[in-house]
Amino acid sequence: MNDSRRNTATEFSYILQRQGSDVSAAEAYAFNDFNNLMKNDHQTHQQQGQQQQQLQLQQQQQQQRPQQSSQQQQRQQQQRAGGGDAMSGDTLSSLPQASFNYINSIVGSCVIGIPYALHRAGFGLGLVLLILVAYITDYSLILMVRCGHICGRFSYPGIMEAAYGKYGYYLLSLLQFMYPFLAMISYNVVVGDTLSKVLVRFFPSWGDSMGAVRLGVVFFVTVGVVVPLCLYKNVSRLARASFVSLACVVFILFAVILKLMSGDYKVTDTAESWRFANSDLIPATGIMVFAFMCHHNTFLVYQSMREATMERWEKVTHISIGFAWTVAALFGIAGYSTFRALSQGDLLENYCWDDDLMNFSRVLFSVSILLTFPIECFVSREIVRALVHRFVLKEPISEFTQDKDPSLEKGAEIDEYSKAITLAIVFSAFIISPMTDCLGSVLELNGLLAAIPLAYILPGLAYIQMEPHALFSREKLPALGLVVFGAVVTILGAAVLLPGLMGDDCRSDIVMGYCKHESQNATMRN
Repeated sequence: MNDSRRNTATEFSYILQRQGSDVSAAEAYAFNDFNNLMKNDHQTHQQQGQQQQQLQLQQQQQQQRPQQSSQQQQRQQQQRAGGGDAMSGDTLSSLPQASFNYINSIVGSCVIGIPYALHRAGFGLGLVLLILVAYITDYSLILMVRCGHICGRFSYPGIMEAAYGKYGYYLLSLLQFMYPFLAMISYNVVVGDTLSKVLVRFFPSWGDSMGAVRLGVVFFVTVGVVVPLCLYKNVSRLARASFVSLACVVFILFAVILKLMSGDYKVTDTAESWRFANSDLIPATGIMVFAFMCHHNTFLVYQSMREATMERWEKVTHISIGFAWTVAALFGIAGYSTFRALSQGDLLENYCWDDDLMNFSRVLFSVSILLTFPIECFVSREIVRALVHRFVLKEPISEFTQDKDPSLEKGAEIDEYSKAITLAIVFSAFIISPMTDCLGSVLELNGLLAAIPLAYILPGLAYIQMEPHALFSREKLPALGLVVFGAVVTILGAAVLLPGLMGDDCRSDIVMGYCKHESQNATMRN
């Protein structure tokens, strides 16, 4: 009888597992517990006897030392209370500290594309659009934390699963992989463009073969720097370099302003210079959204705050977005005022190759990029690992059932197949990056297809799904407007941008006309 019951339970569990291959880890473990219970049924009486004996021994020991145990518990509670206060004071961030951490996650390499965005949208309309994008981003960041309070899950995957189940999780995983992967491609483009100019400064003869120099720079940086950092066991140590990355960006900003005030670059105005509005509003929006993208770090910063409340979070968000907008606006105004209609997707491309201050800025910018690259690679790797566990290895994944963001899991050791995934991601980005010399196109593509859905569409949809009020109620109308704005910009951007990607004739080895004139004048003076 026991054998027949055991066989029936095994078959029933097998059928359930085959029919529900997409069940969560908790359900899968429930099947295993059921199997183990039926399999070990004949050992139940023996285990119960042993457990009763152990309970009797424990009761005797507790009766012998009741007073000592009570005193020890009181001491432990006092120590824990004191230690908890010290721990919270040491590990949790104050409001200014949380604001600084958030600013580090917002202000990054994409700010050098703001002058190009102002050129695409028009200088006046571009500044208005920059304010609008900052305001909408501020609202979406606050909306994400509100979603966390509604569902009780304080992670981006958690709120998407709470709102739309496993399909919401899958959609988020796709976009979260696309965004850092395209960011890594843009990093390769930036490093290849910037460091190749520095090398030509020391080896002028290499300027005749800039394509090969650029490819060689990206290859050696990938093999010698990027791969070792991406295979680092504890990537969380690289987060300490965020201050260095921010300092590099601030130095480059001062260098750009200094060059504007010095008047070293004399650019002739054209009909497109200082135009208030242009027709390329949608691509410019993608670049600006990409520059403000920080939603994957939202809950990390929120959970690190001392006395985290919605009011304090709103203050942190307003301060951080305001500072990030100031930096982006200064970059945009200073860069556009210097080069106007000639502004490139990578602002550093506008400066002459023999400008030593800007060459030093190029080196600093490359350092900032290389410190950011491993973090983006880790996010992509963890998403691929989760999908491999789920669909290839047929194992339940903790990322689906627990409340944790893949970008926060930085301390795990790298196993063999994780190394293979890492190398595949890094070298895929390396292979794709030489296909374009235009940083602006990559920023537009990533902003429109990944950043806008992650920043606007998904948070708005999650809030609409979880908020109990009617769809067109006062509580949901702002979120609905956020979704509509993001969807319209994404659809129009894809229709405009994708057909023109292959025909783009952008090149990084072109010497700007004003640089040629300056070099000729210097030669004549000599």
